[in-house]
Amino acid sequence: MSSSQHPMLNVAVKAARAAGAIINRAALDVEAVRVSQKQINDFVTEVDQAAEQAIIDTLLTAYPGHAILAEESGSERGSRHSDYQWIIDPLDGTTNFIHGFPVYCVSIALAFKGRIEHAVVYDPTRNDLFTSTRGRGAFMNDRRIRVSKRTRLGECLIATGFPFRPGDDFQTYLLMMSDVMQRTTGLRRQGAAALDLAYVAAGFSDGFFESGLSIWDVAAGGLLVTEAGGLVGNFSGEADFLEQRECLAGNPRIYGQLVTLLGKYSKFATAGDKATVRQALQRKKDAAQPAETSNDASIDEAQADQPQDDESAPD
Repeated sequence: MSSSQHPMLNVAVKAARAAGAIINRAALDVEAVRVSQKQINDFVTEVDQAAEQAIIDTLLTAYPGHAILAEESGSERGSRHSDYQWIIDPLDGTTNFIHGFPVYCVSIALAFKGRIEHAVVYDPTRNDLFTSTRGRGAFMNDRRIRVSKRTRLGECLIATGFPFRPGDDFQTYLLMMSDVMQRTTGLRRQGAAALDLAYVAAGFSDGFFESGLSIWDVAAGGLLVTEAGGLVGNFSGEADFLEQRECLAGNPRIYGQLVTLLGKYSKFATAGDKATVRQALQRKKDAAQPAETSNDASIDEAQADQPQDDESAPD
């Protein structure tokens, strides 16, 4: 821990490293980890729970009067009426973890009266520590980081997250991905939104977008991005994004271009933009129907060409 860091940030770093140690020990024999399913394709492990417990114990030992909002235990612990609230994701990227895919992180943010003031994103597999305090910049392993300087979307690497829950709007997301993929160098899906945002802050990628995210997925990473000189908001470009379940981030020039590209997919889009998306979805559906009809006809023709069973034929 750094003596130059804010005391609350130092405590958050201590908590993140304690959780990371639990995660790394479990990763040595990940097949032995007990896994439960919250819903289809949404998992929680005993490691998530143990890491969250370690984080909360560390934070409340230092600040017993603070409030807690954690992914697995909600607001069960801490003071619910404090102006200070710790927002915790003990293991962002659980699905990656249980498959032994080494892309996951610990995310801890502290909000004061609803505004994020301190942030930690810790990658235990690489021992990469991303930290930020409002007004003091963003750092990776005590080295100052900045968002990328690219200005043309066509030169950019953009990160995203794919829908994975029943009921998610897959077809709309495919349109969004198509719009971005055709205009950029590449699209990446790591499976850990907090780490995606940290990578935007560090300039490893130029932008990020994803819908369906919870506040603990984006609280810490969002502060990292803004303190590294970037912008973060919803798909329409509005800065009040934490609980809106859509997140868009990037360096300032790329952020603006992504808002222009993806704004029509926001739930806050204008009626005209929403109509444009509906028309695009209908065109896609209509284009798929002739192919399906053609395939059905081909199957019928093939079946007609097959010799038919004749019960009177000799054995």
